[in-house]
Amino acid sequence: MAVPARRTSKTKKRMRRGHIKLNVPNLQFDAATGEYRVSHHVSPKGFYKGAQVLNKDTSAKA
Repeated sequence: MAVPARRTSKTKKRMRRGHIKLNVPNLQFDAATGEYRVSHHVSPKGFYKGAQVLNKDTSAKA
């Protein structure tokens, strides 16, 4: 069984674990719908960049 030759210091251990964290989604306020949406995604109501790109009928069939 492998055993480390030296103890890993607190600094090295914390530098390695510095990338282990929760990522917050990048939310933007959509003025057309008055809701928040993820950047570069269509809002739940079908709006993108202030224009409606999806209708309720087409999204329900998909």
